[in-house]
Amino acid sequence: MSFTRRSFAGTLGAGLLLPSTLSAQQDPVLDAVRSTLYGSNAEFEKGMAFLAQRGNRDVVPALLTGMRYARRRSGDIAQVMQTLTGQNFGQDWFEWMLWQEKNPQIVPHPSLIPFKREVLLGIDANFDVFLQPKYLQRNKMKIRFEEIAWGGVHKDGIPSLDNPALIPAARADYLKDDDLVFGVSINGDERAYPLRIMGWHEMFNEVIGGVPVALAYCTLCGSGILFETQVSGRRKPLIFGSSGFLYRSNKLMFDRQTHSLWNQYTGKPVVGPLVDSGIELKQRPVVITTWQSWKTSHPQTKVLSRNTGYRRNYGSGVVYREYFASPELMFPALVDQSQHRQKDYVFTIRQFGAARAWPLDAFNGTRVINDAIANRSLVLVGNADKRAVRAYERGSHKFTASGGDLVDESGQKWTMTEEALIGPGGVEMPRVAGHISYWFAWDNYLGDTATVYRR
Repeated sequence: MSFTRRSFAGTLGAGLLLPSTLSAQQDPVLDAVRSTLYGSNAEFEKGMAFLAQRGNRDVVPALLTGMRYARRRSGDIAQVMQTLTGQNFGQDWFEWMLWQEKNPQIVPHPSLIPFKREVLLGIDANFDVFLQPKYLQRNKMKIRFEEIAWGGVHKDGIPSLDNPALIPAARADYLKDDDLVFGVSINGDERAYPLRIMGWHEMFNEVIGGVPVALAYCTLCGSGILFETQVSGRRKPLIFGSSGFLYRSNKLMFDRQTHSLWNQYTGKPVVGPLVDSGIELKQRPVVITTWQSWKTSHPQTKVLSRNTGYRRNYGSGVVYREYFASPELMFPALVDQSQHRQKDYVFTIRQFGAARAWPLDAFNGTRVINDAIANRSLVLVGNADKRAVRAYERGSHKFTASGGDLVDESGQKWTMTEEALIGPGGVEMPRVAGHISYWFAWDNYLGDTATVYRR
């Protein structure tokens, strides 16, 4: 069956609800929204009539939660939402969620917190560590609670790989030359993490070259971001996992020490004890490229073993095959598609107090782009076919490609490494951390504050 966003989102709730264990409520609004899932037919009809007559859109976020899981009642719930908003998206949860994102001025009724908690804990009681009511108040969160969506798996249902087994390149006979890998090199410690394995795990926690790091791979937004996990003020490095929740089709990771939820795209905590900590994880360079390219330039590399401790089909092109082949998103997120399609790839940098994206197809006509971010001159070397881009500071130099070499304006050759560009006399230009992403994720999170390279 081909992938469609609506067919996926519309089936997530089937058979997953547990009977309510809450006692009778005093709040008539909470009673009404709970009736969508837990009420008798008579209670449901009474509840919907009450909400329609009450006439306030603040209950739409809770009704959206009810509509997603109360399949047999979704039409009646949608009718109430239409009455309250004047919008007609029928039973299309996806479109209603987009409408909600467009209307941040609507403050949800307080009943949303206990109702949505009840629903989500009915799916997985372990979600309770993320959904403590004291952290779910609007002024305590960096994201909108109404936009947090269940991603279809339980807590740690996508298990992280923590210090996984590695093997020499010569023993990695399971890999094909054109398989894509995340390539990382820190202090001479070279590693390759195949996307065909990481797609099943979406996170590793490692120490590479003496530096504690985590790779947060959001398959839905096409981004793999390498973060340092030792942060100021904390004795031990943070260890991360996948919560099972999404925000605008982007995974919310969590740290195992405090169970705060983090935006994996920005490296900042957004719900929980660390929200006001001021922590922002530092990025480290990572490149996506083919196994053939990586092992040729890094013959001493170690590579992830298939013996991960989990039973998964790690074959080439297996994980998320239909999603990667489709132009559609699996979960709702607003995106400006006037210049780029939502799943076009871009290379993105958030450094030096600024953010900028380079469409991957900009490298179709050239390997080298001289540009700048926040008045910091950069050179980017890319290959669209391999999805590989590396960025470096360039000072006053301007680079071009000559055969397989990188040369400056005077014709001097420079050597490209994973840490720096090395020029005549050993002068070095440092590498700048960035990562590949689908356009929708970049636009959704940074569209108003970022710039985009135009050829």
